[in-house]
This record gives sequence, structure tokens and C-alpha cells, in this order.
Amino acid sequence: MSGTDLARRFYLAAVRPLLGARPHAAALLGDGSEVLGFDDDVSADHDFGPRLQVFLPPGVPEPDLGALPETFEGFPVRFPYGGRMGHQVELTTVAGFCTTRLGVDPVDGLSLQDWLVTPTQTLAGLTGGAVFHDPDGELARRRTRLTWYPDDVWRYALAAGWLRVAQEEAFVARAGSTGDDLGSRVIAGRLVRELMRLAFLVERRWAPYPKWFGAAFARLDLAAGAGPLLAEALAAPDWRAREAALVTAASRIAAATNALGLATAVDPAPRPYYTRDIRVVGADRFVVALTAAIEDPPVRALLERLGVRRGGPIGSLPGTIDQVSDSTDVLTEPGRCRAAAPLLGLV
Repeated sequence: MSGTDLARRFYLAAVRPLLGARPHAAALLGDGSEVLGFDDDVSADHDFGPRLQVFLPPGVPEPDLGALPETFEGFPVRFPYGGRMGHQVELTTVAGFCTTRLGVDPVDGLSLQDWLVTPTQTLAGLTGGAVFHDPDGELARRRTRLTWYPDDVWRYALAAGWLRVAQEEAFVARAGSTGDDLGSRVIAGRLVRELMRLAFLVERRWAPYPKWFGAAFARLDLAAGAGPLLAEALAAPDWRAREAALVTAASRIAAATNALGLATAVDPAPRPYYTRDIRVVGADRFVVALTAAIEDPPVRALLERLGVRRGGPIGSLPGTIDQVSDSTDVLTEPGRCRAAAPLLGLV
């Protein structure tokens, strides 16, 4: 049973007849495994049933949904979801729905700050899902605006992602060589996640929340070549095998970054870390190349305001909200995300 298929049938059979002649749009967007297409039989054991959003133009009176059935195709119509018990047909406006989840209506596009403080999991939920009825294209216009970053914001996010790799790529071997195998494994896990996030950025795909992060990664083209290496790095019995798998995976994602043509190509081959017995991809070189290619005035102004890291010429790049925080309590609250703007160097 697909949650989006259930929602579509529920809309057509039970909800639309109650709307009468009201102009409206209808969809299943936002939160939930079914919006991302990952729901399965296990998903139905809690907070699951027919649900959707009905978007009414401002000023159009809301319909009385009290006549909704108690069950639909064997599922309860009234169930707890998002802390609310009752039917899960959300009546809203298109602008109100988007503003609640983003902090802004994207109808005219997003500013640099809007892009950087919006979690990718939020964007995945708004551009994924299913639209059942949108005669005036109000949903389509906004979803198109949210398809992907403008190119220079994309360069900035990629540069910040590679900087996160650069900051720790030598530590897997360094910790392991001192006998700290647990520490080496923890750092490897952090780098695996950063490389996976870079793969999403390279392929212009919004990364979902952690439950489906690996499943969504497996659908990327880069997963075929880099995925087994990243798994090997996590399972490696010693730091040398761990390092070898990681640096090979990083090299493949680096080559894919070059192939985007967003910046001057950088040799993606692994290399020594100074004179030490450590191999890295030299991720800082990608940071320099990507930031050098940025021309958009607001993004350039951000780079200049942030300055360079000690020892330069690598910029100080906090990046996006996802690159600054992985707290669920932050990433699921638009107000908290927008309040984090100073952490990102935006104000």
C-alpha cells in the first residue's frame, strides 16, 4: 500500500465531493515517509492513514469535513499525526503552507539567506510527494522555484561540503596510527556521511532526513561506485584499509564534482598528506576552486565577510544549516533554522 496512492484515492472519493465548486489545489507534501516514497508495510503501524493538504484561495470559505467516513479502504480516517488527533486533511492556502514550512513564500524565489537556512529535508518534502489537483499552477510555480540552488549558492554549498572533508580527512589515519581504533572509526563515519552528502549535492538531489538518508543515497548514480567503498570503510578491520577505501571513494566523488563544470578542474587522485604516511584527496583544493568561481554579488559578499581560515587561502565557510547542525529539534523548526542565520555568517 503506497501512502501517496491512498491519499490520491481518498481525495478523489471522499474529499473532493465535499469541496463542491470551491476552487482548490490538493496534494500530499511535507513530512512523512510516504511523501518521499519510502513507506512500506511497517509504516502503517502508527500515525498512518489517508491524509493530504487542500489548498484554498484566500477568502474562500472552508468546507465542512465532518462528513468524512470513519475508515477508508480499511484505514482509520481519524488518527494522531503531528500531535493532533482527528482527520488529517489540512485546509490551508498555498502561500500559508509554504511559509509555515520555509518561513517564506517562495513564489518569487528565495534569497541567499532563505536558501542557506532551509534544510534539505524540508526541500525534499516540498519538491517530492504528489500533487493531485493544481489547475492554476500555484503549487507548480513554487515547487519549480525550489527545484535546486542557484549555481553560485550550489558552488558555496559544495565548497563548504569539501571543507568539512578537508578538516578531518587526515584524522582517520592519524588516530588509527596512534592505536585509537575507535576514534579512527568514528572519524571515518563522519567522513562517510560528508561524502554521501556531497554526492547528493553533485547530483542535484535534496538529501532527506536520517531515516531515509542511506536509502535515498542508494538511488544516486554515484552510489554504484562510491557506495561499496564507503561501506568498506565503515567495516574495515584496521585504519589502513579504512583510509584506502575512504580516499578512493572521495576521489570518485571529487571527479564527479569536476564533471559538473562549476569550477576549474582539480586533480582528484589521492595524494600524501605533507610528508606523513597518510593518504588524502586534498579536499581543500576543491574549496579554493569552487569559491574562486563564485561571481554572484550576495554570495561573494558573504565570502568576503567570512574571510579566510588561519593560514589561508581557504575560506571560512560555515555552509548551509545542514552543514552547521544535525539537530532534529533545529532542522524541523523553521523559526530555529532562520534564527541560526548569524551562525552562517548571514547577519
